[in-house]
Amino acid sequence: MRRWWQDLTDLVLPAECGGCGRPRAVLCPECRAALHGSAPRRVRPMPEPAGLPPVHAAAPYEGAVRATLLSHKERGALTLAGPLGTALAGAVRACYGSVASRAGGGPGPVLLVPVPSARRAVRARGHDPTRRIALAAAGQLRRAGTAARVVAVLRQRRAVADQAGLGSRQRLTNLAGALEVAAGSARMLAGGRIVLVDDLMTTGASLAEAARAVRAALGDVGGADTEVYARVAGEARGERRARETTAPAHRPRGPWGSAAGNGLQDGIRAAVVAASPESFEINRN
Repeated sequence: MRRWWQDLTDLVLPAECGGCGRPRAVLCPECRAALHGSAPRRVRPMPEPAGLPPVHAAAPYEGAVRATLLSHKERGALTLAGPLGTALAGAVRACYGSVASRAGGGPGPVLLVPVPSARRAVRARGHDPTRRIALAAAGQLRRAGTAARVVAVLRQRRAVADQAGLGSRQRLTNLAGALEVAAGSARMLAGGRIVLVDDLMTTGASLAEAARAVRAALGDVGGADTEVYARVAGEARGERRARETTAPAHRPRGPWGSAAGNGLQDGIRAAVVAASPESFEINRN
């Protein structure tokens, strides 16, 4: 009888903590504290790719946080989507909250736009981890009184190489022009506060390419300055040196307030669960 009850419990409860392996916990208190214990912060990769919107992250990608993300993404520990979504929701609040408080609030709902995984990766994993975390984050935001929904409009328009082992410039080249907003979906982004979301940011190449694709779609429906967009897209393809992309220049102000970062300031923001520890260190200076 005891063995039967143990087998039934294994079906209902997780066998081990996603961060450290401690038995009988989705996340043990220590690993949950690593994921949720610090206030989300602005992060910047170095070098910072042209067109990258302001990014906030919940935690550094190390230790228990790294193990938790890998357990969810690669080992199919789907119960971790809840705590990971809570962390992402905190990063989303951080990326729009301070601006909304200065500007008297932004128009429309918060639109979480997941960076899509490669189709072959989704097939191999059996799920789309970023979209799953985004859905959990949207639920958390709604329960806290923020109008939020997931708008999964980004698609891969061509195959890309595996990013593992590629440097920042190689990743930018690999991803340049790889994403697009699905035909007929651009108007789903109108009237909302757009937040690109991903589980992890390392070089920022994926988020920069996602932002480029969204700006292109908004430009097609009259929602962006297409001349400035064209310049930013060119820079993302390496047509200007990294030093030139950081030079002071006049940039249009978006609906959320003052210019920041080196991307087109059109109101697009980005939030991730984790980012490289070095991107947090840069912000301490």
